[in-house]
Formats: sequence, structure tokens, C-alpha cells
Amino acid sequence: MEYVRLGSTGLQVSPICLGTWRFGLEHEDSGVMETDREEAHELLDALDERGGNFIDTANGYGGGRSEQWIGEWLEDRDREDYVIASKCYWSDVSRFQENLSKKNVKAEVEGSLEKLGTDYLDLLYLHRFDDDTPIERTLRAVDDLISEGKVHYVGISTCDAWKLTKGLWKADVNNYEAFSVTQPQYSATYRDPVSEYLDVCADQDIAVCPYSPLHGGFLTGKYERVGDGEVETPDGSRGDLDEHFTDWYLDDQAWDVLDEIRAVADEVDATPAQVSLRWLMDHERFTCVPIVGARTVDQLDENLDAIEVSLSDDQWNRIDAATEA
Repeated sequence: MEYVRLGSTGLQVSPICLGTWRFGLEHEDSGVMETDREEAHELLDALDERGGNFIDTANGYGGGRSEQWIGEWLEDRDREDYVIASKCYWSDVSRFQENLSKKNVKAEVEGSLEKLGTDYLDLLYLHRFDDDTPIERTLRAVDDLISEGKVHYVGISTCDAWKLTKGLWKADVNNYEAFSVTQPQYSATYRDPVSEYLDVCADQDIAVCPYSPLHGGFLTGKYERVGDGEVETPDGSRGDLDEHFTDWYLDDQAWDVLDEIRAVADEVDATPAQVSLRWLMDHERFTCVPIVGARTVDQLDENLDAIEVSLSDDQWNRIDAATEA
């Protein structure tokens, strides 16, 4: 597997990142756990066997189980072989703390390091922008962690473009470590809400690691329209487990994009999921490393095979045009 440089960082990562938000995730309404400990380790094994080295987690995923299970898996391996990204915002320590206050950021990172069984995070994302804490205070706390060797790079996930820009400016004027990686929701069919955000990333050479690159699994092609406005959802799929799936992910534009992706998939002998991921990886304005949340080894293998798919400029542009239309 050929690695890619993650934006302006010195990190060399696999072109696809394994997202672990499903690890230990239990649905309150059904009681179903999406990925248990054994399944989590099987997925990590599969990633490792294919040469993948980029693992994404967060302090709150699975109530802390995600980081704990990754840490257990890392025990018998060389930590230096992997790039581990985690996040902080919601507190595992106290509900009374500001989400990105100096005290909370340091406490959450220390907790992540303990669960992961490591001395450092390659990348720390701010999971959200905290409007109640001046961003320079948060960046100062992260800068301290970087000076201590506990964090190597800082990124940010979901926020408005102007807040991303404000964070970059505050880092610059205070000589703090600036955001070098972002993690927005982004896919071939989810673009307009993050278009200005991505413009900032392109201008500032910030890597983009989109979550939900398959639009909640919709772009795998496993959903079908049946009857008048009805959608056929496979048993156990996100559409089956999440009552909000249809409202959040399915609209006419999404179906139009999926139709074009299916057409391209037939042309290149690939699956819709692979074409969707390849479309992201082929971005030229910024480094784009999609985060996949596979539930099974077969799904992960299918996603990783997207690395071998090749799209022509015309095919890439057709998908792009379908999205804009």
C-alpha cells in the first residue's frame, strides 16, 4: 500500500482511514451494539494485514470502549507503525467543565492516552468548536500538550468556515500550533454545507479526512426506491436501525448522485462504495483521506479495494456535475 502525506504534516498515512465510532456503540432504542470487542479487533487486524496504518477514534466513542479496545490491540504491536487520531470536546471527567477549557482538554487527553496505552497522539482533533471558551485558550492548552510530546498535530472537526479561519488566525498571531487537518462530513452527495469550509482547507494546505464518506452507507448502493417515496432498507443496516436515516440522508439529489456513481461503477468494474471513496481520494485541491466506518471485515476489504480503482477525469467530473445539479 502506498502511503500519502497528510497535508502539511510529516505523517505518512494509508489513503483510507479506519473510523472506530461504531466500536462499543450501543443503540438505546434497540440495545444493539454495532461492533463488539472481538469484532473491533478483527477489523483492526484486517486493516493491519492490508497495510493500513491510520486509525481514528475519540474519547467518547462507545463510552470510552473504542479507545480502550484499540489500546488493547496495540499492546503487542509497535506503536510507531500506526497513526492514531483521537478527539476531545465532550467531557468524560465532569459535566461542569467547559468542553474545551484548558483543564478539560488536558484531562481528556490524559484519559485518552491511558485508555490507548500510549504516550502520545499523532493527531488531536477538537471535536467541535466551543463557543463558550476563547479559541486561543484551547489552542494554548493544545500547544502545551505538543510541547510535552503528548500530541503531535492538531485538527478540528465540525465547525463553520469562519470559525476555522478564526482558529487559524488566533494560532498565527499567538505562535501556537495551527490546525493542519480537518474532519468535516463530506461525500459525493453532501457538499454544499461544507463548500466554504473546504475552500479554506484548499487555500491553507489543510488535509481533509471526511467522515461519512459513503453518506451513512447510502452510497454503497444497498438502498433502493420502491413504490411512492418508500425505501427498501437491508436488515441490520443503518437505515434499518436509525429512525432518522431517511430524513437526514435521502433526498432527490442523493439519488441522482447515486445513479451516476452506479453508472461509473459499471464502467470501471467496481462497486458504488469504491467509486465514491475513489472520487474523494482523487481530489486535487487538498489531500483527502476518507474515514470509513466498516462494520465487517468484508466491508472493510471492499472499501480498501477502492485504492486500486482508477477514475478518468471525465468520470470524476460526471460525479461532480451530478452533485452540483
